Amino acid sequence: MEAPHSPAAETSAAQLAVDSAEEMRDLGRRLAKLLRPGDLVMLTGELGAGKTTLTRGLGEGLGVRGAVTSPTFVIARVHPSLTGGPALVHVDAYRLGGGLDEMEDLDLDVSLPDSVVVVEWGDGKVEDLSDGRLHVVIHRVVGDTDDERRTVTLTGFGARWADVDLTAVV
Repeated sequence: MEAPHSPAAETSAAQLAVDSAEEMRDLGRRLAKLLRPGDLVMLTGELGAGKTTLTRGLGEGLGVRGAVTSPTFVIARVHPSLTGGPALVHVDAYRLGGGLDEMEDLDLDVSLPDSVVVVEWGDGKVEDLSDGRLHVVIHRVVGDTDDERRTVTLTGFGARWADVDLTAVV
């Protein structure tokens, strides 16, 4: 793997409320329209927050093959495009330690130029893979009686996201 990239500065951001699993999938479908080969998407949120549901929507929006399910036990799944677009590489780094060696073994830097790489639980593990990334943070709304309600924060880092209007998906 190459030497780590310099930290990318935040260049765009948006926040929205999501009230159901279907709305989370729809957000993924809308986000997919902004993605292109080489994009790194980091997903952060507690267990059951909706990271895989969002990724399912990304897969639908990108037009990839195969059901997008949590890759927790296989660590990574590749979903080739059915439409000539980029493949979706879906990684669950939950079971990986913080060491870069484990991430390097996945060869994500090889997949990244031609794919959209989505990493759940990637904080502190994948930031150096790219000069830019889209960080999606999903929070359950505390004290809400509706267990489905979430607040989603989208933050673009680096030049790739400087001219992207993330509020367009809100």
